[in-house]
Amino acid sequence: MFGENHAHIFMNALDYRQAVKDHEKAPDEKLIREHLKAYQEKNVSFVRDGGDYLRVSQRAREIAPEYGIDYRTPVFAIHKKGHYGGIVGRAFETMKEYTALVREVKREVGDFIKIMTTGIMDFDTDGSITGTALSFEEVREMVHIAHEEGFSVMSHTNGAKAVKEAAMAGVDSIEHGNYADEEAVKIMAEQGTIWVPTITVVKNLIGKGRFSDQVLLQIWEKGKTNIRKGYEAGVELALGSDAGAYLVPHGQGILDEWACFKEILGDKEDLKERLLRGENLIQGKFRKV
Repeated sequence: MFGENHAHIFMNALDYRQAVKDHEKAPDEKLIREHLKAYQEKNVSFVRDGGDYLRVSQRAREIAPEYGIDYRTPVFAIHKKGHYGGIVGRAFETMKEYTALVREVKREVGDFIKIMTTGIMDFDTDGSITGTALSFEEVREMVHIAHEEGFSVMSHTNGAKAVKEAAMAGVDSIEHGNYADEEAVKIMAEQGTIWVPTITVVKNLIGKGRFSDQVLLQIWEKGKTNIRKGYEAGVELALGSDAGAYLVPHGQGILDEWACFKEILGDKEDLKERLLRGENLIQGKFRKV
């Protein structure tokens, strides 16, 4: 079975506010165990978390071996103040503050650094990317600092220009990567960037009535096209569902992501081999320094 290469164990796949409430005083071990059990039941033995500011993923990493799971976490994600990322991490204003957060992750024995370089898709309107992306110079410096401290970098990034610049800046993996164009895909392939598209987040919303299906179907079709382009360009692809996000349950999420990839690339005989190769690269890179 595949591992889950992008999860947020503090989320419950239904209600973000309730998830925060459940863990805000202290990580709720009962809920953590329920989620770990869900992975165990689906034979998922590797999970890479995207972090949270409540230290839930850190506690999950301590408990996970009881369930036969190799659990990796950045402890918390890092975002620039005033930009998207507060739901999963801590903010910085200056590179000095960013460096301090990277070193805090090291003290907390984090497995890697997670950065946020853009916003998310605006499902409420036209699917465009919310907020303003960080500049190439900022992202390059953030990656350089993390690498100097011995960490690999997981980058939450959406939009063609931002994906291209994150890959050129040297991030080790790009998460989501919505609206990547042909040039961005080519650069990911050239740079050896691992791409974790988390496309099931979109697919699982279609027909549920929360957002416009017209917008969702547009994003889904574009995502399918880009994943196929990524495969054909030789991008290192890996499965991650963003488990914990709305309608993406822990455990089941990675099965849903695999189903999406089979729908998109099921005619490719080496698909499973390619995805396992990407996951093996993640397991090798995203580990304690």
